[in-house]
Amino acid sequence: MIELVALIPIALLGGILGLDVVSFPQAMISRPLVASTLAGALIGQSASGLLLGAALELIALETLPFGASRYPEWGSASVVGGAIFASHPSHPAGAMTLATLSALATTWIGGWTMVKLRERNAVWAGHRRDALEAGARGSVVSLQLMGMTADFLRGAALTVLAYALLAPLAAACISLWSVDARVSRCFVVGLAASVAGGAAWKLFHSTTGARWFFVGGLGLGLFMLFLR
Repeated sequence: MIELVALIPIALLGGILGLDVVSFPQAMISRPLVASTLAGALIGQSASGLLLGAALELIALETLPFGASRYPEWGSASVVGGAIFASHPSHPAGAMTLATLSALATTWIGGWTMVKLRERNAVWAGHRRDALEAGARGSVVSLQLMGMTADFLRGAALTVLAYALLAPLAAACISLWSVDARVSRCFVVGLAASVAGGAAWKLFHSTTGARWFFVGGLGLGLFMLFLR
């Protein structure tokens, strides 16, 4: 069982990074590469967090957070995935796969919680409509602080609940995992790279000459990887 004390720093990190996604300060620290690395550092395995964060970052490239559309919440989810993967520093078979699945499941729930929070923000704003229309500074400030506080609590609660539920489940599944560890990791990396490639292609495929730069860069990267 996960100790309650161990969940506190993970919850705080998830709340801060969940807040960064939309509310404040939007400093890109909620990107999977950063969030997962920070979660791994809390466990004492920052390199493991970085490894999973790189895979999640490739998948997150598909997300275009425009306007009021619903999209995955990667900040808190990456904390969950990074912490789960870092909890298995030997990287046994299935660890990366299950950590990725845990993060993806949390992103879906996180996107839903963000929509619900926006609806609640609209209700709070409606209660202060007259004061807001009058330009009352106190009402504006209190509404902003209320929204940011609620977003922090949303991220923290989402992170701690997802980690508390999914970490033991992942550990149980890892103990029964029979697929080779290298095959499991290759599957995750290959899938993430495919998603990233599709996302990049959508952005530049109509630009003259851009596809050749992409193919050339991909070939050069693979060649350098082969040399290592």
